[in-house]
Amino acid sequence: MWRHAIAVAGYLLLGLTLPCAADTRTDMALQASQGAIGSSIPDFTFQSADGGKIALADLRGKPLLITMIYTGCADVCPTIIESLATAAETAEETFGKGSFNILTIGFDTRNDTPARMRSFARAHNAGGDNWYFVGSDDETVKQLSAAVGFNFFASAGGFAHIGQVTVVDKNGAIFQQVYGSTFEPPAIMEPLKQLVFGYERSVFSLAGLGDRMKLFCTVYDPKSGRYYFDYSLPLTILIGMGCLLGMLAFLVRELRKTQRTGGI
Repeated sequence: MWRHAIAVAGYLLLGLTLPCAADTRTDMALQASQGAIGSSIPDFTFQSADGGKIALADLRGKPLLITMIYTGCADVCPTIIESLATAAETAEETFGKGSFNILTIGFDTRNDTPARMRSFARAHNAGGDNWYFVGSDDETVKQLSAAVGFNFFASAGGFAHIGQVTVVDKNGAIFQQVYGSTFEPPAIMEPLKQLVFGYERSVFSLAGLGDRMKLFCTVYDPKSGRYYFDYSLPLTILIGMGCLLGMLAFLVRELRKTQRTGGI
């Protein structure tokens, strides 16, 4: 049910971010994007903005956010990166610095050199220790875009493309797609929260139980635009469990009393 809702929302957003594409292209873009969920991304190597190399294998072990943009874009790409920068700041405050990685790849291989990617990041207040802006070659971009379900088409003055952030788990499997050119932090935070708190440890361990508590009790405050741990939720759960145990104890005591009385 929730995947259908995401698909419908994605369809509407695709209509906004692919204004010149035909309906068939819009349908194909959404189908490819949704169809990639659950698949593992092969290892690729990219040219980092500092002139070195970075491989997807280097980013395994933590959740990863992947975006594909082109530096000549004047509308969709900058707003995606700026929205992601806000969400990333909130995520680091909530989960801790370095708890996830972000990879932004330039798909216009002729123009999206490492130097231009670095300038693009600076112009939009993005990047950092765990956010990599990289360039690549035609074949790698072609294979990566197919792997993550990202479609782009040449258009007058640039490219028409889907507005998409791909959320990847620590093992390199696609967990969710986030659509749109702009989005509030929860769009990114909620899938990240599930990956950071939801699946790392067994629920039967103390650490795992703590993670599940963080998963359900870390909530978003739209007024401040920040996440916080709501202590009232675990307190309510504890009170409810205490009441339930008290009722069970009372029922057991009354049952034993009835049994003794009946046996006399």
